Amino acid sequence: MATWGQSKSPRSRINRRVDFPDDEGHDDFSLVPGGPFFQLLRRTKLQGRRVELLERRLLIITLVAWLPLLILSTIGSSAGSVGRLSFLRDVEVHVRFLVALPVLIAAELLVHSRLRPVVRRFVERGLVSYQDLPRFDNAIESAVRLRNSMFAEALLLLFSYILGLWVWNSRVGITTSTWYAMSGGRWHLTLAGFWYVFVSIPILQFILLRWYFRLFIWFRFLWHVAKIELHLVPTHPDRCGGLAFLGKSSYAFGPVLFAQGAMLAGVVASRVLYRGDNLQSFKLQIGGFVAFFVLALLGPLLMFTPQMARAKRKGLADYGLLAQRYVDRFEQKWVLEDLSEDLLGTGDIQSLADLGNSYGMVRDMRPFPFGLDDISRLALATVAPLLPLLLTVFSAEELIMRIVKVVF
Repeated sequence: MATWGQSKSPRSRINRRVDFPDDEGHDDFSLVPGGPFFQLLRRTKLQGRRVELLERRLLIITLVAWLPLLILSTIGSSAGSVGRLSFLRDVEVHVRFLVALPVLIAAELLVHSRLRPVVRRFVERGLVSYQDLPRFDNAIESAVRLRNSMFAEALLLLFSYILGLWVWNSRVGITTSTWYAMSGGRWHLTLAGFWYVFVSIPILQFILLRWYFRLFIWFRFLWHVAKIELHLVPTHPDRCGGLAFLGKSSYAFGPVLFAQGAMLAGVVASRVLYRGDNLQSFKLQIGGFVAFFVLALLGPLLMFTPQMARAKRKGLADYGLLAQRYVDRFEQKWVLEDLSEDLLGTGDIQSLADLGNSYGMVRDMRPFPFGLDDISRLALATVAPLLPLLLTVFSAEELIMRIVKVVF
């Protein structure tokens, strides 16, 4: 079985057509190092050749989004007119820019390190045959072109402003003075409010939309791969024909789900703390939110279901035929005929048991490349930032006791 290193022609073709960051080759494909924003960060010394300088990038972007809000809300003209909600008490803002935004930036390191080997496994494990390597390389080339698209990132930047302003305009009307706006309307902004609406929110929206775009690129790449006839082995111990690594790879996007959960937690906390809403009234919204994002990550993997289902049907037929031939001969030798040799010590019984185990593995093969453990882990990553909200209902001691009872 050939490896990527032996597939010289597709690699040279890709390296001619695509502007890879430095020495990146198609056997080192990643969703992270590429695109105009990546190149801009490199020129401003906030990005290395791959995902280096993460601490510097995380600190600078977070401070640009949050620190001016603190300064302007303190020294601005609205300092003396702040009413019920001051900047330091605005939980939603702090969660957005001090929790969600840094997590979204730091997620690049995990996605870069976890998804690179996933792409190689299709070839290393023989899932893609030598004859289909050009199609596989073309799928990578298409993904890299889209990742590096200047037009796509320009649209993301434009949409981040449109979405940010729409979200701001759709907020509940402001009836009292706050750190970001004077009473009388949501567009009577303070200096801090202008930075909040036109700088901080678009930064967060752009980085979040960029993650959605990366997810689109990833699932589009997998869609191209799913159209290739893969060599799936129904007796593979992962119960997925050899594709269980795709479900595990979704853990790389766990920080993105955590950041989404954190932003929802900030909104709910503001409603509970400052508007008097009951936390239990958000149960359906929180449940739907968690289910939606878990489905958004794992649902696209169902594109492999047709191939996996065919592999299972074929495996059941093939191993069923093999089992029938074996048990026929076993019965003829050990049941119908006189025992001419001692059954003790023979390997026939063990072979029969091994054949049964193999058939059982084919029968238990799932038609999708993920399991309940993958669903639960992603759900936990999404709901984890919401757990501190329980402190608005229970005391710390009572909450700890309830958790202990559930766990033990």
